[in-house]
Amino acid sequence: MLILYTGNGKGKTSACIGQALRAMGHGMTVAFGQFMKRDNQSGEQRVLKRLLGTLFFVGGEGFFRHEKDRARHRAAALRTLAWGKNVLSGADMLVLDETLYALGAALLTQEEVANLADASGARDRHLVLSGRNAPDWLIQAADIVTEMREIKHPCRNGVVAAPGIEF
Repeated sequence: MLILYTGNGKGKTSACIGQALRAMGHGMTVAFGQFMKRDNQSGEQRVLKRLLGTLFFVGGEGFFRHEKDRARHRAAALRTLAWGKNVLSGADMLVLDETLYALGAALLTQEEVANLADASGARDRHLVLSGRNAPDWLIQAADIVTEMREIKHPCRNGVVAAPGIEF
């Protein structure tokens, strides 16, 4: 199955982790990669490293904000994509957090993401992708699409990100 978690609301990464845990609970092998986050940036990374070992990969350079950094971020996205393709044959489920962010920022191409989705389907593997602004072509290709919608968040009132809540 191709599963998407998208939208502007909080919870996409958390949904990916929940999906991974559910699969692991059924004896499935799960590989989990992150496109944009840097290593040791969030609490879930510590737990995923312990649970998944080499099947957890953080390939990001942080969020892409400046065009002058495009080459560095594109290289990081390609490393993460290559890692995902490499582990796909040994995993029942591949979770690639923030893929849609990388796609929307043109750090990944439609062809690259479509090829990965095709490869996972051809190997009968589950592929879970997350991020904002899922494109229509990917929504049409997906089996499950869940949209997280922000209704209220304290950051709108100047409250800074809280450990254990946002990261």
